[in-house]
Amino acid sequence: MARRAPVGTMSADASIDEVTARVYEIPTDAPEADGTLPWSSTTMVLAEVTAGGRRGIGYTYADGACAALITGKLAGTLTGHRALDITGRWQAMVRAMRNNGRPGLVSCAISAVDTALWDLKGKLLDLPVCRVLGMAHDAVPIYGSGGFTTYDERQTRAQLERWVDEWKIPRVKIKIGESWGSDERRDLDRIALSRNVIGSDVELYVDANGAYGRKQAIRVAHAMADHDVTWFEEPVSSDDLAGLHEVRDQVSPDVTAGEYGYDLAYFNRMLAAQAVDCLQIDVTRCGGITDWLRAAAVAAANNVDVSGHCAPNLHAHVATAVPNLRHLEYFHDHHRIEHMLFDGALSPEGGELRPDQHRPGLGLELKEADAQRYRKS
Repeated sequence: MARRAPVGTMSADASIDEVTARVYEIPTDAPEADGTLPWSSTTMVLAEVTAGGRRGIGYTYADGACAALITGKLAGTLTGHRALDITGRWQAMVRAMRNNGRPGLVSCAISAVDTALWDLKGKLLDLPVCRVLGMAHDAVPIYGSGGFTTYDERQTRAQLERWVDEWKIPRVKIKIGESWGSDERRDLDRIALSRNVIGSDVELYVDANGAYGRKQAIRVAHAMADHDVTWFEEPVSSDDLAGLHEVRDQVSPDVTAGEYGYDLAYFNRMLAAQAVDCLQIDVTRCGGITDWLRAAAVAAANNVDVSGHCAPNLHAHVATAVPNLRHLEYFHDHHRIEHMLFDGALSPEGGELRPDQHRPGLGLELKEADAQRYRKS
């Protein structure tokens, strides 16, 4: 009598059959801008990887050009190889893209595929990704993020009240640095309004998106001191490591940056410059879950906490695996998109995200009918 293969053997040996990509463009629900950029829509590129009769999905919030990278060279490094060997496939993708340049869209494309591979691995093993990684936390703290410079007082107040009063999120962030830092008075008025709306028990964060000069950022930090702002994100350009260090040395709020990190070398330079109190890492840009974990380890070696930048439903699982986690950014646009387009998107109520232990992979499935109206290719 033939011996029966152990349960899970076929899943463990499953080879990747196909890699595909789709592009979606979702309009914002109102005009939006930060200190340095306005926008009216958000593009999401969805990567799909199939093996063993299961499909893994991952995505990046980046230009639709990522789709051609995913279905071209990246797909060529994956098909026919074992689906569970993610580290090897990640390395193969990076090497294949050498002449296309790692930072930017290439890294975004790799990130989408890498998260799809982790989703697929969880589904093949019938486990949530957080359990595959090993959990350090049962839940992940979040902060409400939006407060765009285009918002008037009514819009700002309504959004803050929803975060604090309805969802009970104990920390919130607004955008400042309007028009490249040319309207400091309105920045300070909006900070004062925000503190008045949320009360004294909720943490208040601000994000200038690199709009200020060094001394201007220091002056603004001193001017907002009465409003107990504890997080000052990108007070100057994240490329100005010396400037971040200078601001950090002279202000009370924690200085943070890192969302534009596309590789480990970037994060290492930022930490070596002692530029930040908390390192931001974006799973849709940094190289996916694989390199998010490694970037967090680099931060831990420097005794620095990390915070997940945007894409809350992609960050929820990997963030539970990191001891030096501070929180995740619960960004208005991505909250809206992920709940519109995915079944299984997590609730922000109570100020934390809890990965669903009963859903394998990342716990997300595309709502095909709802997503179709936004599909570009």
